[in-house]
Amino acid sequence: MLNFIHPELLRLAAFLGGTLAFVGFNAAYIVWVERKAAGRFQRRPGPTEVGPAGLLQPVADGLKLLSKQILLPPGVDAVLFRMSPVMILVPTILCFVVLPFGDGIAPRNLNLGLLAIFAFGAFNVMALMLAGWSSRNKYAIISSARVVSQNVAYEIPMLLVVTTMLMVTGTMNLDEIVRAQDGGFWNWNILRLSQNPLMPVTFLVFYVCMLAETNRAPFDMAEAESELVAGSLTEYSGMGFGNFFMAEYANIVIGCSLATVLFFGGWQCPFGAFPGVWWFLAKMYALCFSVIWVRWTFPRTQFYALLNLSWKILIPLSLATLVLSSVAIKLFHSFKGVPPA
Repeated sequence: MLNFIHPELLRLAAFLGGTLAFVGFNAAYIVWVERKAAGRFQRRPGPTEVGPAGLLQPVADGLKLLSKQILLPPGVDAVLFRMSPVMILVPTILCFVVLPFGDGIAPRNLNLGLLAIFAFGAFNVMALMLAGWSSRNKYAIISSARVVSQNVAYEIPMLLVVTTMLMVTGTMNLDEIVRAQDGGFWNWNILRLSQNPLMPVTFLVFYVCMLAETNRAPFDMAEAESELVAGSLTEYSGMGFGNFFMAEYANIVIGCSLATVLFFGGWQCPFGAFPGVWWFLAKMYALCFSVIWVRWTFPRTQFYALLNLSWKILIPLSLATLVLSSVAIKLFHSFKGVPPA
């Protein structure tokens, strides 16, 4: 029977099933790591009761969400209210289509893979905005306004940073960006100071913007529980809330994966040998743990301080790195006698 199915369809179906399993696994067990880490940081044990070391706690939480009724509060916009959880999860899963976890390990190798991630990622803020607006809840509406203003503020420096990386790498193909960093950790983009003297600062700007784009503390003003209950998600229950929850942690994985590709050599081994998917996952999960570490270390900032950080510091800094990269690349190619790409 399988002989009548095109091999490419089988390949895509296998990658789709693997991607869905990967997203579900990460949503479950990055939460477990976060709860255990939060317990350690706060000198308490964290989950311990369900399974050894609480390893089955995410399974119990998932079953609880699946068993809960999805309520439709009176007065909501029913179509948008039901559509928002789908709008946030489906584009998030599509972002995994172009991520190269290893040599040839990607559902689709697109020449514009980097652009595709930002195109699909734009649905994230739209889904949160519509979720808050359709809820007809004052806390959710305030949260949706914060989501939009925060996204506008931090999308600008992130795109400037990505433009800088495009100048350094000369391509939007994520697979080619990784291959160009072969030969040891000194060839990773974060250490290419000859083409951008502020490359570590460029990564720091990208990292801060990633925290803000994924609504992680200390930039989780859209979900400030002390002010807005649960923000845009106040009226959601069951797997309606679960979809937003999964999308948040999937976006963390996407952001850390993108940072791994752009700055840390992707699947390339730091010693210049034995590259593979395990190196990619090790780098990605190290960045994911740093995101958790930041959340449980720094307090939530004020909303106006959040916007000032972007407009007054990150945007000028990212513009400076863009200009310096332009000058450095021009001088580098002039010194080598090679015309710039």
